[in-house]
Amino acid sequence: MHCETQITARYAETDQMGIIHHSVYPIWFEAARTEFIKYSGITYTQLEQQGIMLPLAELTCRYLRPVHYEDRVTIITVTQKLSYAKIVFYYQVMLNGELMAEGTTTHGFVDSKTFRPVNLKKAMPEFYAKLQESVAEG
Repeated sequence: MHCETQITARYAETDQMGIIHHSVYPIWFEAARTEFIKYSGITYTQLEQQGIMLPLAELTCRYLRPVHYEDRVTIITVTQKLSYAKIVFYYQVMLNGELMAEGTTTHGFVDSKTFRPVNLKKAMPEFYAKLQESVAEG
């Protein structure tokens, strides 16, 4: 399972050279991840209401080609790795079929009150199974 998120590059996201600033990509990854979670059958809000949060532990981004103002990119999001306590998302920023950037984010599953690790398979077995399917497909 993968999710595709469309984003049009805004003027405020560009730098002096007229290309999207490197600091924008993590924001785009977050938007794409939010859509991926929703596509998996639950919203971030619903996760948090059930006491689960996904704090960021690591982020990578590799810039291959510049994205410019008003370019409409597609961010493809997949689950790269999954364990009971953490998940790694992989992102591809595509423009007209060309890979512009790629990256990953690693998140832990934690209790929203204690910030202690949570076994997602036990806490939310149906959601965990859906995520596990997406890893198997990838």
